[in-house]
Formats: sequence, C-alpha cells, structure tokens
Amino acid sequence: MTLAFVPPPLHRIGLRIAHAVRKRWWRLARPRLEGCRVLAIDEHGRVLLIRHSYGSGLWLPPGGGVKRGEDALVTGRRELREETGCDLLEAREVGLLEEPLHGAANRVHIIAGRAVGTPRADEREVIAAAFFAPDALPPDMPAALRRGLPGWITAATAADRPRAAAAPAPPPAPTA
Repeated sequence: MTLAFVPPPLHRIGLRIAHAVRKRWWRLARPRLEGCRVLAIDEHGRVLLIRHSYGSGLWLPPGGGVKRGEDALVTGRRELREETGCDLLEAREVGLLEEPLHGAANRVHIIAGRAVGTPRADEREVIAAAFFAPDALPPDMPAALRRGLPGWITAATAADRPRAAAAPAPPPAPTA
C-alpha cells in the first residue's frame, strides 16, 4: 500500500516509529521470520546496495520479508522492484542463512540475478540506492555482510559463466 498523499518527511518518521515498535515486538514475541536479500548485479559486475530511512542507516542489499506461502524468488523480485524500481532477471537462490534479528529468528534467502534499470530512491523507505564494485564497497556496511558479500557475488556470477564445452567425441573406429 502506498501512502503517496503523506509528505516524504512524515512518511519517514512513520517508518521509524513503526520499525521501533516492530523491534520491540520481535524482542518480546521472538517470532520465526523469513526474508530475503537481493544481490542485483549489473552488466559491469557491480552490486546494488540501498540505505533505508529507518533502522541502522547502513548500506545493505535490497530485500524484505517473505509472505506466507510466497516463493523467495518472487519475494526477491518484488522487493527489488518496490525498493529500487529495478527488475531482476535470471533470479536464483545462492545462499541461505540464519541470523538473529532483534530477538527474532530470521531465515534469510540470498537471491541473485541480473539487475535491469536505473536504481532510484523513493525518499520514503529508501534514501539512497547505488551500484558498487565488489572491491569498492562503502565503508558503512554491517561487518558480517561485508564478509559474506564477496562469496555470494562469486556464487552468483559463477552461475552466469558459460560452462566449458565438452570435448568432441572421437571418431568411430574403422570397421574391418
């Protein structure tokens, strides 16, 4: 649901309040969450990262919660589109990790694919969106993400490389 009639500064305040309430709920209820992170890689091998208007303010891959009964690949495509305006082609899962999130158990699918489009921040949920080379990531990223990202990018791009062609079969032996 979009709240386009709410001015962006008020929308950002609302998101910060909602996120604070959600974090408290997670600490109390300790639910089991399922989400995804999207490694949207452009034609130059750069990965798309965003900064949210709420939370830590650190650079992260786009992503979000997997809805009940929803496939993680569908979630990844939807979240990337909502958060950046880009599309994800050739989406595939390249990793799965369990990480705590404010007291909740969080199962995170790492979805990778080819980014299509120019990223844009909506100035509401997302305040910045940009592509970064794997060897030139922004300094303000979570440490665990900085450690994991190169391996996920390698896994994602390895699937894009053409496989070596099989050696041709030798000619049949002459028959007498």
